[in-house]
Amino acid sequence: MISFRRLAAVSRKEGIHIVRDWRSLTLAIAIPILLILLYGYALTLDVKNVPVQVWDRSRTPESRLFLSHLEGSPYFVLVGFCDSYTAIRQALETGSAMVALVIPADFADRLPTASPRPIQVLIDGSDANTARLVLNYVELIALEFGMRITSQLHPIGGGRISPAVELKPRVWYNEEMKSQNAILPGIIAIVLMVIAAMLTSVTIAREWETGTMEQLISTPIRPSELIFGKTLPYMGIGMLDVGIALGMSIWVFGVPFRGSPALLFLMAAVFLTGALFLGMTLSIVLKSQVLANQLAIAIGFLPTLMLSGFVFAIWNMPRPLQWLTMLLPGRYFITILRGIVLKGVGWEVLWIEAVFLLVYAACFITVAHRKLKLELE
Repeated sequence: MISFRRLAAVSRKEGIHIVRDWRSLTLAIAIPILLILLYGYALTLDVKNVPVQVWDRSRTPESRLFLSHLEGSPYFVLVGFCDSYTAIRQALETGSAMVALVIPADFADRLPTASPRPIQVLIDGSDANTARLVLNYVELIALEFGMRITSQLHPIGGGRISPAVELKPRVWYNEEMKSQNAILPGIIAIVLMVIAAMLTSVTIAREWETGTMEQLISTPIRPSELIFGKTLPYMGIGMLDVGIALGMSIWVFGVPFRGSPALLFLMAAVFLTGALFLGMTLSIVLKSQVLANQLAIAIGFLPTLMLSGFVFAIWNMPRPLQWLTMLLPGRYFITILRGIVLKGVGWEVLWIEAVFLLVYAACFITVAHRKLKLELE
């Protein structure tokens, strides 16, 4: 039977350690703020203001009309004109332009005809993903321009020509397709894993290194009281970080919140429990603050960042990596976060992910409890 008096005493002792170690406490509060600001302002995946160089060999009102379509888009900025492929190559090599357009000399002459009006597009492909996005934007602008010109030159009964297939796309849950709306909810999982890995991995190891474990062993404290008592203060810090990250996402960056806050904090508590006891287990087994801290970050933070679907889509990974992601709690928690925040879904949709998080937390609680031996070696 757990004694709540001893449990509270251990929590108070760990709380005093946290307050005295003000650097770690400051870092625990500053990390979510820093990550939210970084991903909200700087590390966006949206492509805007792409610099464009143009070699306008036509120099006609028609070519300028096409360029006005390009400049009217928020994706491109016309940075200058050039008059040779040598100048284009130099602009792409130096990075002063990412896209170069070559408008042919007979561009205006071919507009009234039914033949295509080719415009050469040269793109810096050193960043393949960005280049692919930029190419799609250019093609979309060219398509809109072509439809407008065709409808003006070849009207049918005074109306515009209708395409054979007309798509009417509508994006759900993130209508503006802002990358911040997808990234910032996922930051909560990264923050919790960092905090848990950084803080709890030193708890038990610190007792062994400073020699205070012998004093604890001489008391009637039980292993369960020790591990739960030590994790409670960090649980409070972690939940505070969830509130900070969620509040900044909503009120600073305008991320829509459509689900239940209570369900989100409940799931965050379950995920945080598993992460805290992962760090606690490493601290118990390794008995070295430095080694446990480094290993916790390596096996906790990095896989959550790279393989949880936070940055890269899981369905786009090789099949062995997709199987590996099933072992990562971050995968399920990020699905829960995006489901609650952006889709507004609840337990009826997310219960499978919740069960995996519960199993993950229960496994590490069990392992930490069995590995902790309150006896001298």
